[in-house]
Amino acid sequence: MRNEMLIVEDLLLLMFDDKSGTIAGEGTLYYTLGGAVLVELGLGKYVRVDENDQGLNGLKVHAVAGDPPGDPVLRAAYEKVADRKRGVQTLLIEIGTGLRETVLDRLVERGMLRQETKKTLGLFRTTATKAADTGHKKALMEKVRAVLIDGAEPDTRTTALIGLLSASGTLPNLHRSIPWSGKVYKRAKELEQGSWGAEAVNTAVMRTVAATSVGTAIAVTS
Repeated sequence: MRNEMLIVEDLLLLMFDDKSGTIAGEGTLYYTLGGAVLVELGLGKYVRVDENDQGLNGLKVHAVAGDPPGDPVLRAAYEKVADRKRGVQTLLIEIGTGLRETVLDRLVERGMLRQETKKTLGLFRTTATKAADTGHKKALMEKVRAVLIDGAEPDTRTTALIGLLSASGTLPNLHRSIPWSGKVYKRAKELEQGSWGAEAVNTAVMRTVAATSVGTAIAVTS
């Protein structure tokens, strides 16, 4: 059993709806998860960015020489960065693609989620993901709520989580625990804009939303 939770695990847990078993922001989830891993690599000083080194795909991400991270998810992402210097937008896709299943499996392994398999019409086997031990998630939610509602000063990980939630556009989905308001939006945006990884996620998500909107408008017009 892995001991230390990754930011990407905490993030997916917060985005998981315990009642419906769905994940908020599914359409752009790979950007968000990829961003969470990059943020953690940055916090661990495994990667860095230079504000003066920017291309069409955003800030170029550099690997920092030294021992790679021990966690397999972080190590795989670090190796992608170390392979060659690329823009952060490209890395979000390369790191985030396929990460959903990996992170869900880790949360199941930790006992925080569980998977139920059943037969439909006695023939078709389907698997649904359900909430299991919610203690860790409740503690996370309390930290996020304290920062956004009560004005508490966040620690580094909570700052990263809120910034990524804000960037992904899924923070309003937590309204049952954290009532959505202008104050919450403003505070979350402040934390998002302090993280190059979260800002990159927001840019990617907004591009996708804009492209989808344009596609829908064209289809309706046609």
